[in-house]
Amino acid sequence: MVFWGLSFVATKIALESLPTFTLVFARFGLGSCLFLALMVRYGLPRFTLRTHAKLLLTATFEPGLYFIFETIGLQHTTAPKAALIIALTPIVVLFLAFLFLGERNSPRSLFGVFMSLLGISVLVGGDPQFRWTLRGHLLGDLLIFGAVISAALYIVCARDLGRTHSAREITSMQTLYGALFYLAPFLLELPEIQWSAVSGRSLGALAYLTVFATFGAFLCYNYGLTKVPAARASVFINGIPVVTALGAWLLLGEKLTIFQATGGLLVLLGVYLANLPGSQTEPRQLGATLS
Repeated sequence: MVFWGLSFVATKIALESLPTFTLVFARFGLGSCLFLALMVRYGLPRFTLRTHAKLLLTATFEPGLYFIFETIGLQHTTAPKAALIIALTPIVVLFLAFLFLGERNSPRSLFGVFMSLLGISVLVGGDPQFRWTLRGHLLGDLLIFGAVISAALYIVCARDLGRTHSAREITSMQTLYGALFYLAPFLLELPEIQWSAVSGRSLGALAYLTVFATFGAFLCYNYGLTKVPAARASVFINGIPVVTALGAWLLLGEKLTIFQATGGLLVLLGVYLANLPGSQTEPRQLGATLS
């Protein structure tokens, strides 16, 4: 979550001189090169065609559709409203994990999920620039909700794959398929790129996004999903805006109010409560549910 939280600051810097899909393709393309180096060291992962289909589906949800929905959605709605909608991800995961994996959570965990959502609301509402409007943003809101569904489906699929495969194997193929997903949009942007205008500051941000926000963060999160139920793991996502707010305050000089800090503490408390030891069932395999 620390890697992903700071990625919003890095993305803002990288987009100063790099087009959107060029940045995303470069991020996952270079990340794929790092994983290919691991494959040379440890050998190629062995997957059945059925597993490859699951991996392709996982990568289609995230990074594939998630970043498209989020990128286009933010062009049609406000960032605060988008943050609130994305904070619904753990609630969607609760439903999907129960439906497809048979995961059940204790009342204390459910309380933690809703406390983290309350914390996000306070964090967003505490921004001095916060303005709430319901007009003219329906398309953007729907696209951001599409990002929520994509993220939730990714978490459930990765949790299912993590029962039989290592995080390194899952993340390597997810990153490779993700790069292929963005190849076509990158080729459309390619003729308009002014390479001489790309700054060293943007390239440094791209390096961070490749090494930490892609290679490191997805590897850590997929490893976590091999150990932690999907619903509990998803609550940590609400910690991302907390890290982003702190990072923007420290690195970009943006303001951080007491109200926002209070919201951040509520989020962290909610994550803590949701992950206390409690009664949870052993998840069943996704394939058994779908068949």
